[in-house]
Amino acid sequence: MFKLSFLPRSADLALLTLRLWIGLTLLVNHGWSKLMHFSAMAGKLPDPLHVGGKANMALIVLAEVICPVLLVLGLATRLAALIIAIEMGVAFILVHHMALAMGPGNGELAFLYLAPAVALFFGGAGKFSVDGA
Repeated sequence: MFKLSFLPRSADLALLTLRLWIGLTLLVNHGWSKLMHFSAMAGKLPDPLHVGGKANMALIVLAEVICPVLLVLGLATRLAALIIAIEMGVAFILVHHMALAMGPGNGELAFLYLAPAVALFFGGAGKFSVDGA
């Protein structure tokens, strides 16, 4: 059996890894461009909650920019994870109609982001965080 005994066995380290992974990926790959092109994208993205383009973009920026930063810091982690989970649930269910089919525009990415957000909501930030300090 292969053992990695030099690595610490820690749920806190796992939570830190998960927080950094989802937080940085969501921020860099999705949120940052939406923040930088807020006005241009406001009318182009689906508005499944029917709140209007700018309000919709504000909710998306909250979930894809502010909440990922909070996750990385481990600050208000459960609230940030809940907001991300709600956004990804809305995207998966209302925008992509629970489609996991192959090809562009499917809901697979929203579904994949949903899982770590739910895990962090239940697991919290761990001790390597502002919340844990």
